[in-house]
Amino acid sequence: MAVEEPLEIRIEYLDSGSWKTRSVSVTMRTPGYDFELAAGFLFTENILESREQVREISYCQGEADQEYNVLSVRLREDVRFDPGLLTRNFYMSSSCGVCGKASIEAVEVRGCEPLPSGLFSLPAVVLSGLPDLLLAGQAGFQRTGGLHAAGLFNSQGKPEVIREDVGRHNAVDKVVGTGFLNGELPFQERALVVSGRTSFEIIQKAVAAGIPCVVAVGAPSSLAVDLARRFNLTLVGFARPGGFNLYTGEERVLDWEALGP
Repeated sequence: MAVEEPLEIRIEYLDSGSWKTRSVSVTMRTPGYDFELAAGFLFTENILESREQVREISYCQGEADQEYNVLSVRLREDVRFDPGLLTRNFYMSSSCGVCGKASIEAVEVRGCEPLPSGLFSLPAVVLSGLPDLLLAGQAGFQRTGGLHAAGLFNSQGKPEVIREDVGRHNAVDKVVGTGFLNGELPFQERALVVSGRTSFEIIQKAVAAGIPCVVAVGAPSSLAVDLARRFNLTLVGFARPGGFNLYTGEERVLDWEALGP
């Protein structure tokens, strides 16, 4: 069976000469790549901007049986942190408590710009084969049948990072967190491939990470399509060998004739 356990993410920051701790979120996740998950989550929710703000990430000791289910992100001493960001960010990033227009505007407020054209493209036949390449890297799913996956692929269809989790958003955060911790963001010349459907939150995370193309095995939501169109992101759904549905950003898909009639 796929393992599912809680992970509490805390932030430690210096305020008026003393260290303070705030709990940011508790998410149900599959253990593994927890530091990347925390980093990706904090970045895509606009709480952190760069790796240079982070002094260290560590599991919290002395938490009894929850030792590896609580981690702390300690900021550098010169980083000013506003705890009010937590309340504002989680309200603004929700696509269910506010109308769709307000949700999209919230992504604009954080400073995200439309993704540039001309930096990334891939042939249609390569695009249609990405879900199978993602599946080949899903060792946990092949054992349990109970995990989502997200993968980062280059324009030749080569996988660079594949992460699994019981939560599809967590899998995406683990991928983005890898780039955050390695100083590789934005991912302007990569495609994000996800194993399930595409929601507003997944597109939001892709836009934040500068990813110009999202490919999904399942369907997108209407708000995901609206957000992708607003930020010039190529959004593909129902991808499979021999075909796919293209919703936005057709200029990044090349050589359609190779798919046949």
